[in-house]
Amino acid sequence: MSTTGATADPLAALGTLPGVPESVESVRKAVDRVYGHRIMRRRSNEITSEAALRGARGSAALSGADWALEEVRRRTDFSGDDEARVMGAALRLTAEAGQLLSIWRQSPLRVLARLHLVAAATQGDEVGRPRLEGESVDEPLVELALPNAAEVSGRLEGLAELIIAGSSAPALVTAAVVHGELLALRPFASHNGLIARTAERIVLVGSGLDPKSICPAEVGHAELGRAAYLAALDGYVAGTPEGMAAWIAHCGRAVELGARESTAVCEALQRGAA
Repeated sequence: MSTTGATADPLAALGTLPGVPESVESVRKAVDRVYGHRIMRRRSNEITSEAALRGARGSAALSGADWALEEVRRRTDFSGDDEARVMGAALRLTAEAGQLLSIWRQSPLRVLARLHLVAAATQGDEVGRPRLEGESVDEPLVELALPNAAEVSGRLEGLAELIIAGSSAPALVTAAVVHGELLALRPFASHNGLIARTAERIVLVGSGLDPKSICPAEVGHAELGRAAYLAALDGYVAGTPEGMAAWIAHCGRAVELGARESTAVCEALQRGAA
């Protein structure tokens, strides 16, 4: 996303694209419905915990570790193979996200560096910083052309400036742009998809749209499928108004599906089945 142009608030401008206001309103209604569920008054901590687990599972599925939810619950060791390590990284990121909300608006690049440290869980020189020119990226499921290190640095700085400055744009728009930009840039040597989806969660929670983190967009992204996810990302990368609107709408639908998932959890708790 270009952060230059005639408008001082490019995120707000995206919020006026055709179809985007409708997506924003649909998301707000879906979130309000689950927050209004009677179970939320008594057992919101349980819903938050379950949403975190299901969100991590969904994010890992999009990064190649598509495990059944009960398998995620059962496992205690996530170091055995590549899929297990992806799942472990997703779980760690979900747990870490809530600790970084207060830092995000002041220092988003610091938060992103921390997320990479948490995801990678190694001590390599490439961990916790944007990649340098010539360094490779392990992100096999996103096959877009890889921006060079100079472009990554410039666009990350631009994104950080937008976040720090604040915007009148709806939370969905900001979250979608943060998510799309990180996927397009793949700024780290690894785990960029997991980090992008975690950053989306941080924006949705920190904005106040989903303050208890009970509407896991990662669940929705996984349910919509990898092909649809990558097709929508192509629209973001193209940068056309239609492409940007389609990406924002896709992210909105993912949040709605996350809200639907937590509503089902509420209903199960109400029936005494969970």
